[in-house]
Amino acid sequence: QVQLVESGGGLVQAGGSLRLSCAGSGIIFRINAMGWYRQAPGKQRELVATITSFGTTTYANSVKGRFTISRDNAKNTVYLQMGSLKPEDTAVYYCNTVPSITNYWGQGTQVTVSS
Repeated sequence: QVQLVESGGGLVQAGGSLRLSCAGSGIIFRINAMGWYRQAPGKQRELVATITSFGTTTYANSVKGRFTISRDNAKNTVYLQMGSLKPEDTAVYYCNTVPSITNYWGQGTQVTVSS
């Protein structure tokens, strides 16, 4: 059974930084493309960052240059370093494979950016 547990969210002022973590069990991150997704109130869930099994990273235009995705294979954990945060980054953040698998969604972690 796959379990993904996100952590590290919180309340931060605009311009601040946060580091999110996603720990996985029942799945080996290094052989999967993993991504960070987010869902803001009233909006659809969107993919914001991806890291492939080769370590190649891609980002949504809205976060490019501000967010960095990384992976620690030994810990089976994926990270999202977020900087220069904006109020529009406020959302619940989730990790999942890319493409996502419905049964893998966890509870997510709330990120709130105040202006």
